[in-house]
Amino acid sequence: MKTVFVAASALVLGIASASAADLAARPYAKAPPVVAAAYDWSGFYVGVNGGGGWSRTCWDALPFPINIPALGPPFNISGPEGCHTASGGTAGGQIGYRWQQASWVFGLEAQGNWADLTGSNASQLAPFFTGFANRTKTDAIGLFTGQVGYAWSSFLLYLKGGAAVVHDTYDSFLTAPQGPLPTGFVSDTGGETRWGAAVGIGGEFAFTQNWSVALEYDHLFMGNSSVHMTYDPAFIAQLNHDERIHQDIDLVTVRLDYRFGGPVVAKY
Repeated sequence: MKTVFVAASALVLGIASASAADLAARPYAKAPPVVAAAYDWSGFYVGVNGGGGWSRTCWDALPFPINIPALGPPFNISGPEGCHTASGGTAGGQIGYRWQQASWVFGLEAQGNWADLTGSNASQLAPFFTGFANRTKTDAIGLFTGQVGYAWSSFLLYLKGGAAVVHDTYDSFLTAPQGPLPTGFVSDTGGETRWGAAVGIGGEFAFTQNWSVALEYDHLFMGNSSVHMTYDPAFIAQLNHDERIHQDIDLVTVRLDYRFGGPVVAKY
């Protein structure tokens, strides 16, 4: 009986071993690739912006003749009148197009802003301009720029550069009464549209497929310009003259853009 049990056990173990050997090995399943979502900055966009600006402006009176018999023979007057900062708010809009190659982003943009940058300083040119202040106001700013940037998916860091155009008005006014003329009396006025160069840097974040927000800083090199100042004929029209005015402008704006583009691109 014992011999029969041992034989039966051996037979069962042999059958089990053979069955295990016949089983196929479990197939190896490769893990699916990781998909990284990459934002595509390509496409047309429009937006609005708002912020503040600072314009550094220096006036120099160019030589002009004074011919007042009571003061003696004719003579010329000229010289620096001093500098001031014209500051205030700005708001406007922009339109542009970007295209992306790998992580590099290139673009073209046009921007137009209303502005209210105003400032003044007491004239340092004596004796005829004593008691007068020179005032500058920038009321419009335009930028036409190219861009180059580097994107980390939905975040873009970019540089920009190109042309700038601004509209300025100028006047001189009394800081204290002089005879019948009251404080604040505007004696002479001038204005111009001037062109210059612009450089800037910005960072932009896309918080949805089409909407993005950016913070941008721009510096405008507006250079020197000769501006003709015209006095009120009822005052002293003979003092009509030219001023050489130097100007630089700094802008800091927050921008909101809407991009007309495709969906997020999947990269493996």
